[in-house]
Amino acid sequence: MMIILNSTVFMKPESTIIKQRYERIAPFFDLLEAPMEGLFFKPWRARLWVKATGHHILEVGVGTGKNFDYYPKDVRITAIDFSPKMLKQASQTRDRKHIQVELVLMDVQSLPYADNSFDTVIASFVFCSVPLPIKGLKELYRVCKPGGQVLLLEHVISSKPVFAWAMNMLNPIVVKLLGVNINRNTVKNVKACAFSTVRIDERCGDILKLIEAKK
Repeated sequence: MMIILNSTVFMKPESTIIKQRYERIAPFFDLLEAPMEGLFFKPWRARLWVKATGHHILEVGVGTGKNFDYYPKDVRITAIDFSPKMLKQASQTRDRKHIQVELVLMDVQSLPYADNSFDTVIASFVFCSVPLPIKGLKELYRVCKPGGQVLLLEHVISSKPVFAWAMNMLNPIVVKLLGVNINRNTVKNVKACAFSTVRIDERCGDILKLIEAKK
């Protein structure tokens, strides 16, 4: 299977800068994240994907394909990313594991899909790096079917003042190196959209959040 290139996407300067950082680290991305992945993220990915329902699922920010092992069977899955090199890594993983998924080069801030296209829209650790997160979230809402859901696994700024201060201070350095913001308030951003309900998994801690938003 091939990667589908969406030539209609024109990225703004902020998106281009973030994309370039991901392009730079793509070959080493899994190695860089291996400690956090092994210690914390894997069980949460499983909890996220078990909630995915419907016949057509959109994964936003597929990256190198870390979620492939958790994909539900017998459903159509489209997975997008704005980094060609990350998609190349995902394509290699897909072929090695024989995963049925359509990979598309695309920016979440400007999706070409029609309104009400997907039963579930899902993303893990994506909105920490989207330059205009509310715009991206509104796009997820738009392409989600009525009665469908948007599922997000995200790290957010701490609710504890001392930790929040430290995260705000470190954020410019982390963004410059990795293209990731560690001080986003994604729960608040989701609630700023038009979802009928927004629920946080009760097993979440202070920084890691599994967000379920119903349209």
